[in-house]
Amino acid sequence: MATFVFFSVNKTARTTARRCLGSRLLNGLTRAGESRSPLSSTNSPALTLLPGPRWFSRGSSVRFMSHGTAGRAAAGRTRRGVLALSGAAAVTAAAAVAGLIANANHFQRAEMATRVSQAVEEKELEGDILERCRDFMSPPVTDIGVLQEKKGEMRTRMEMLIMETQAEFCKALQEVDGGTFKVDRWQRKEGGGGISCVMQDGKVFEKAGVNVSVVFGHLTEEAAKQMRSRGKVLKGKDGKLPFCAMGVSSVIHPKNPHIPTVHFNYRYFEIEEEGGSKQWWFGGGTDLTPIYINEEDAFLFHNTLKEACDKHHPQYYPDFKKWCDRYFYIRHRGETRGIGGIFFDDLDTPSQEEAFSFVKSCARTVVPCYLPIVYKRLNASFTDEEKDWQQVRRGRYVEFNLVYDRGVKFGLATPGSRIESILMSLPLTARWEYMHEPAKGTREADVLEVLRNPKEWV
Repeated sequence: MATFVFFSVNKTARTTARRCLGSRLLNGLTRAGESRSPLSSTNSPALTLLPGPRWFSRGSSVRFMSHGTAGRAAAGRTRRGVLALSGAAAVTAAAAVAGLIANANHFQRAEMATRVSQAVEEKELEGDILERCRDFMSPPVTDIGVLQEKKGEMRTRMEMLIMETQAEFCKALQEVDGGTFKVDRWQRKEGGGGISCVMQDGKVFEKAGVNVSVVFGHLTEEAAKQMRSRGKVLKGKDGKLPFCAMGVSSVIHPKNPHIPTVHFNYRYFEIEEEGGSKQWWFGGGTDLTPIYINEEDAFLFHNTLKEACDKHHPQYYPDFKKWCDRYFYIRHRGETRGIGGIFFDDLDTPSQEEAFSFVKSCARTVVPCYLPIVYKRLNASFTDEEKDWQQVRRGRYVEFNLVYDRGVKFGLATPGSRIESILMSLPLTARWEYMHEPAKGTREADVLEVLRNPKEWV
C-alpha cells in the first residue's frame, strides 16, 4: 500500500501540491515502470514522480509534518501541514522541489503521518488484488487467484502488505542510487517461496537487499524448541505442527560511511494445532546502525518510529525501543549493534486486527525514517580512515547476525530455506583488526561510548 507524504514548506508549495493532486486524480494514475529522469549529478538531486512515498524539502530548513495522534496531543505544539494518502491505487501527485535533503543543514522535526482513514482501510479490503499487484517488484509468492479468493484472510492481507513494502522501498532506493534491483524469485519444495531483490555495487549502495518470503509446511523440532523457549505452548498432532510464516526484511549497506546502515523486518507467523485451532503472532522492527553518530539523524529516525507507535499505544515506543536495545546487543563485545529503533515479537494482543494495524503503521515508516538521512549525507566526503572504521563496524554487524539473530537461526533450522536470502544481510566487505580500540577523544571512541551506553534519542 503506497503512502504519500508531502512536506509543507510554505503556502505556495502547499497550494501547488493540492492543485497537482487534483490534476493527477482527474487525468489518471501514474504507473510504476514509466520512464524517470536520471539522477542529477549536482548536490541537489531532484526527485522524479513515481508511485511511493515522497519526501520534499526546500533550501536548508527542512520541516517534517505529522497528523499522528501523539503530535496532536502535545499541548501548544505548532501544527504544520501535511497531506498523507494511502491506498491500493498508486496515486502520486506533487511537484518536484529543488534543493533536496542533500543540501539541508539540519533536520528540525521528523514525524510520520500514520493515521489512515476508515475509507482507505475499507478500500484496502475491497480493492482488486490484481490491480494492487501491478506495482510490485514481482508477482506475489501466492497465486493471485488464491489471494483474490481469500482477500479477507490475514495471510492474504499480510502478504499484500509485505509485497507493497518491498516495492516502495526498492523504488525509493533505485531513485536515489540510479541502479536497479535484480529480482530473484525462488521456490521452496516443502512449500512456499520468496522474492529476493538485491542491488550490488551501486552508486550509493554497496549492497541493498529487500526480501519477501512466504513459506509453509511443518515445523522442525529444532524450530519448535526455539519457540517453546520463548514461552510458546505448542500442541501438535502426531508430532507435527503445520505452520505458515511470511515477512519482509531488508538490510542496506551504503558505500559512504556517513550514510548509516538500516535494517527492518516485519513478519507474521501462524501455527495450526491439534483440533484445528490456530496460534498467530506478529513480530518485527526497524533499527539504524550508523558508522558515525549524528544526533539530528538519530532524532529523525527515532521520532518517526515513535509517531507510528504512539498512534496505537503510548507504551509501544518506550517498551519496544528498550527491547530493541536488548535484542541487538553483541554480548561478547559488550555493545549494541547500532543506535536501535524498535523491536517486538510474539505480538498477539489486543486483537489480530489491531496488531496488524500496528504492523502496517510500522511498515509505512521505512522510507520516511531513512531516505531523508540518505539524501542529507549523499555527497558527504570521507577519508580512508573513516572507510576503515566502517569496515570494522561492519565486522560487528556480521558477528551479531551470525551468532545471535533469531531470524537467521530460524532460517537455517528450516528445511528448504534459501541460504542466499538468509545471508543477504551480510555486507560485501568487512574487516576484523586484532585488538582494535580507537584512541580516546576521537569520533570513533564517541561512537563506542554510545553503543556501550544506549541513549534516549527522543
